[in-house]
Amino acid sequence: MKKVLMILAAVPVLFGLPAAAQAPPQQPSAADRAAQAQAAIEAAKAPPVEDFKPSTLNQKGKEYPAVNSERRIRARVVAPGAQSVALDIGAVKYPLTKGDDGAWVGASIPQDEGFHYYQIVVDGAQVPDPGSLYFYGASRWGSGVEVPARDQDFYALKNVPHGQLRETSFYSKRSDSVLRCFVYTPPDYEKSPSKRYPVLYLQHGGGEDETGWGSQGKTGLIMDNLIATGKVKPFIIVMASSYVPGAQMGPPPAPAPGAAGPGGPGRGPGGPRFNFSAFERVLIDELIPFIDANFRTLADQRHRAMAGLSMGGMQTRQIALANLDKFSHIGIFSGGSIAPSEITDMDSFKKKVEVVFVSYGSRERGAAGKANVEALQQVGVKSVFYESPETAHEWLTWRRSLYQFAPLLFRD
Repeated sequence: MKKVLMILAAVPVLFGLPAAAQAPPQQPSAADRAAQAQAAIEAAKAPPVEDFKPSTLNQKGKEYPAVNSERRIRARVVAPGAQSVALDIGAVKYPLTKGDDGAWVGASIPQDEGFHYYQIVVDGAQVPDPGSLYFYGASRWGSGVEVPARDQDFYALKNVPHGQLRETSFYSKRSDSVLRCFVYTPPDYEKSPSKRYPVLYLQHGGGEDETGWGSQGKTGLIMDNLIATGKVKPFIIVMASSYVPGAQMGPPPAPAPGAAGPGGPGRGPGGPRFNFSAFERVLIDELIPFIDANFRTLADQRHRAMAGLSMGGMQTRQIALANLDKFSHIGIFSGGSIAPSEITDMDSFKKKVEVVFVSYGSRERGAAGKANVEALQQVGVKSVFYESPETAHEWLTWRRSLYQFAPLLFRD
């Protein structure tokens, strides 16, 4: 039993990474991944603590999936005619056991705190769990489960004034199509018809879409709670899809022998490459003018920010550096950083940019980002580095990043 507990303690570091956004570089080899998966499956056979509670992301009245105090996920699926059923979470397929009632039941090893994508595998077919709500991630609609976090209070639903998350359509002439974005407006937006607001443009990661920040990211609740405590000045947030027509460039090239798999700039995990300039033109030429024309914004560079997670952070870096006349605050969450050598006119940059914010999970490779932040500080750029404790490339990292970034914005 002691050996099993040691495995249970070690494997979450390897498998706490949900199938979200963009995978970090230098992934383990296929053989290593297979060995790690088998170790996790064996560790999951240890009897769990029987204090499971339904996930907060379950459909109404559904008891499964459930989470216990060890952060283990238990699934239960009624499929009497199936030959095999598994819980696919954290890059591991945990076999479920069939009972006399035709229901398949089983549990994972402990998962990281926060949100996780998962699927049910029935006779080899990956399907969403009928017990959970559905979320768009890993380039598909699938299930989600929430492991309660110790610091979840900052994104909890509370009895405070709440803003609105508006589904908004706009016509893109460049795309010759109607595109969708989500717009968060603060609680006092409707009550103060003469008041105008700064705007943050907040981008999703690879394999996700414009629903991510409002749903998985808890953006509205984070902002409502921050505004209620007076930690931020109210501002509008615009969350648009990066997948505009012309953005996709085709499948990724085959890696060279011995090279790491996909996951470099502009790619999702194993997915297609993307042309960031396609979204840049929609954002700069069409979306920003549309938002300024249809919402009560402070329509100047000083009151406009851009941020994003993973691929969205990479987009933010590229677009903001090329359009410093549009953005005064830059946030890059798990998506690179800005080195002083990449800034062509440092004096102009320091005059225009109020803050550069870079964040990573403690289990990501964020050392270069931290070094670049320190280098910017040395040359007089206001720059902040944040490391999310005990998280990897996952939504709790990015919820915390937004929570840390928002109070730095628009501090006149």
